[in-house]
Amino acid sequence: MDPVGNLVIGANGEHIVHINGAEEQLGHGATEGWGQGHGQEQEQGGEGLGQGHVQGEDQDQDQGPGPGPGHGQGEGQGHGAAEGEGHIQGEGHGAEGGQGREDRPCMDLVDNVDERYFSICVPLYEASLTGNWDAAYAILGPNRDYVTYAIDMDFNTPLHVAAYAQETEQTRDFVKKLLNLMTLEELKLKNRFSSNALCVAAAFGNIGMVTSMVRKNAELVNILGHGRYPPLYKSAQQGRYETIRYLYELSPDLDNTEFWKNDEKKIWLLKQCVEYGFFDVALQIVRNHPQLAKEGSVLGILARKPDAFKRDCIHNSGNDDDAWRLLKIIWRDNIMREKRDEVKRILRGPSRRIIPPDPTGPVYQYPSRMLFVATEMGNTLFVIELLRAYPGLTWITNDDNRTIFHVAAMHRRLGIFNILYEMGKRKNTISIDRDVNGNTMLHLIGMTSKKMRDETFGASLLLQRELLWFKEVEEMMLPSYRERKNKKGETAYQIFFEQNKDVISQGVNWMRDCMVVTTLIVTVTFAVAFTIPGGYYQETKGHDQIAGIPIFVRKPSFLVFVIADATSFSSASTSLVMFLSLLITRHSQHDFIHALPQKLMIGLITLLISVAAMMVTFSASFFVLDHQDLKWVPITIAVLASIPALTFSVFQFHLLLDMIASMFYSRHKFRDKRHTLNQSNSRYINKHAPDV
Repeated sequence: MDPVGNLVIGANGEHIVHINGAEEQLGHGATEGWGQGHGQEQEQGGEGLGQGHVQGEDQDQDQGPGPGPGHGQGEGQGHGAAEGEGHIQGEGHGAEGGQGREDRPCMDLVDNVDERYFSICVPLYEASLTGNWDAAYAILGPNRDYVTYAIDMDFNTPLHVAAYAQETEQTRDFVKKLLNLMTLEELKLKNRFSSNALCVAAAFGNIGMVTSMVRKNAELVNILGHGRYPPLYKSAQQGRYETIRYLYELSPDLDNTEFWKNDEKKIWLLKQCVEYGFFDVALQIVRNHPQLAKEGSVLGILARKPDAFKRDCIHNSGNDDDAWRLLKIIWRDNIMREKRDEVKRILRGPSRRIIPPDPTGPVYQYPSRMLFVATEMGNTLFVIELLRAYPGLTWITNDDNRTIFHVAAMHRRLGIFNILYEMGKRKNTISIDRDVNGNTMLHLIGMTSKKMRDETFGASLLLQRELLWFKEVEEMMLPSYRERKNKKGETAYQIFFEQNKDVISQGVNWMRDCMVVTTLIVTVTFAVAFTIPGGYYQETKGHDQIAGIPIFVRKPSFLVFVIADATSFSSASTSLVMFLSLLITRHSQHDFIHALPQKLMIGLITLLISVAAMMVTFSASFFVLDHQDLKWVPITIAVLASIPALTFSVFQFHLLLDMIASMFYSRHKFRDKRHTLNQSNSRYINKHAPDV
């Protein structure tokens, strides 16, 4: 390997620089500026190369394709021949820090940290960052040339600093007024990172600022910035939807600069748009550049985005119509028309070389097979679209020898699992297929799903839903296969109960906690019945036998008090009985699936009612007493007393909804009657799936 910084000539005459063991191709025409600068201005040239290459690699290279010819320029001393910015002697620029270059701001204010720096740069920087035009104009008005001066050590002009700021109406107006003071050429000034203000604003997604700058000087969209990337590239790196859409609409052909002439970079832009969910922009790119639609990696990204094919996406650009159109263009209109081997390669994805434990085993794995990735992510509509074209894909297996239905069962992807019921008797064959560890589908179901744990509220309901899946697969298998062991000697039943031991324990503890609460409510409401507000008459009045009768018995508020107390007591007692029966009664698997949710729902509903009624009882007791001119006192107490009841109800409402869904929906959870695989146009169906 050549020493760091040596320039060598490649096999085809291209110029290659070795930097820390990495080769950077500068391209033809870059040699003169590099060679003279590196040889005659060794200190400055070496520093520029090191900074430019390392930072470009760290911040930009990992997010997209390499910048190609001219890459590797320094942050302040670029080497790119494409823009005519030859380094030092090559272009005649030798001033330290990039001074003297036409695209650099004047450095007079920051060369020395003196009185001018603190009286001009510091307040101007703060005004630019906050959009304070009055403060900025107090400095720029007497000396307009300050708009071309660097005001910090990164060579940023006031326009650069404003482009970094968060976009508000004030900062947008600041930029518009600042642009009125600048010429077209002054907008091209670059900071130490070789970025003009448009590149900065595009990277930060400041669409208002970007629009104003482009209207002032349309040439800015084609000028390369930091890393020798144009503004559209920088905006796509950061996922700025509005600026991506605006900048792409200005140059939809992407052929107005050398940078975009490479299809690899166009593919990168397309993939970024799909990754961020900007499907309307991705759709425009594919329509304007049809050759990109054959790129299988885009299909792989769509496989990982189940929300792309559902409504209510984050951006309006991410609506399901655009996603569907993009999928159909890429899959139906392009990839499906390729040769069988090419379709096979795309669906399998990139390979990974491994050292197999068995010398006769496979040397390559395909962890990115998009059909299995989509299944794991629950991208049901994407999977259906592929299966409609190639129904035979239902039989293929991944590196673990599992079909998509095994993967769907493992990750509890109901929509994809239900496709199994459209396969008739073949579903019985698939369910008993073994993976590389000897597990059948029943073994895989026995392993508790992390997805189910995250989505299910309450251990008891989690156990009920896990049992529901287990029973469904169990009924699908022949009895003789249900007790089969895997390579570890475990049956599916052993795996299931081992995996769910902690769930059962958590469910028991939760019910015991609920019993403690209901017991307290029963005790309190029972005691309240004998300690009514105001007390009882203690003696006989005339001929009336009123001893033992409540003093405020005729007040409506007293009637509310009594009814609420009785309601709270009876509801709490019912809840206590429900939870107690769950703890002391033996339950079969069938009971866990159907009876358990019913009892839990009754117990929780009556517990909520008892808490609410107890708060009503408490509030009514203050209305019973005659407060005369202090009516606001019982009203305030009633409002305060309602807060804990409402809080408890809100926190438990989600659990209540889950219980209702478990009780009623579980009966119709499986065996979806819709025939999803037969709804597609027959001209898209190919009965012979590629062997992937």
